[in-house]
Amino acid sequence: MGFSDADLQAIWLTLRLASLVTLLLLLIGTPIAWWLARTRSRWKGPVGAVVALPLVLPPTVLGFYLLVAMGPNGPVGQFTQWLGIGLLPFTFWGLVVASVFYSMPFVVQPIQNAIEALGERPLEVAATLRAGPWDRFFTVVLPLARPGFLTAAILGFAHTVGEFGVVLMIGGNIPGATRVVSVQIFDYVEAMEYGEAHWLAASMVIFSFLVLLALYTLNPNQRKF
Repeated sequence: MGFSDADLQAIWLTLRLASLVTLLLLLIGTPIAWWLARTRSRWKGPVGAVVALPLVLPPTVLGFYLLVAMGPNGPVGQFTQWLGIGLLPFTFWGLVVASVFYSMPFVVQPIQNAIEALGERPLEVAATLRAGPWDRFFTVVLPLARPGFLTAAILGFAHTVGEFGVVLMIGGNIPGATRVVSVQIFDYVEAMEYGEAHWLAASMVIFSFLVLLALYTLNPNQRKF
């Protein structure tokens, strides 16, 4: 038994989604993590709590409110309609937006921990050498905090691959457009096609193991969060 055309389509869509979401999260999450790691603002606690909310919030709850916000009467939906791009729910880009929100803490927190672990000394030394803010980030912070960025990328990618509740709420089950691997497995179980479900599910187990193996092998000192 091997992968069917529908399985391959779902796998390709899942990998495409996870890759794009990971890239966006690194771009969006890095400045958030930097601010959380270095600020003394009283807003650090509330902002950190909002970022971490998906860790404890049921995926269907987050999916429901995103669906409302991106719907025809929601603020995001009205904005996207005004831009002329239509509505995001039940589209690939709707999945991207939902996945960015849902996987945010898995990228922000490892980067935040890595930046906090650096302390002030390396940046102060770089500043005395007249390194500007961007120079200090790319020549000091990025190399020294590389394990944190690696952890963030791996966890963000893996978490996006394993999503179910949020993607089902936002994307539904449209072949070739929003049907990712987790939804494909659900379809097999619902149809009582357990052989096909076992094949895909076992592949996900192997993938998850390899992700964790890479995480702990390439970054053995990664901090828990």
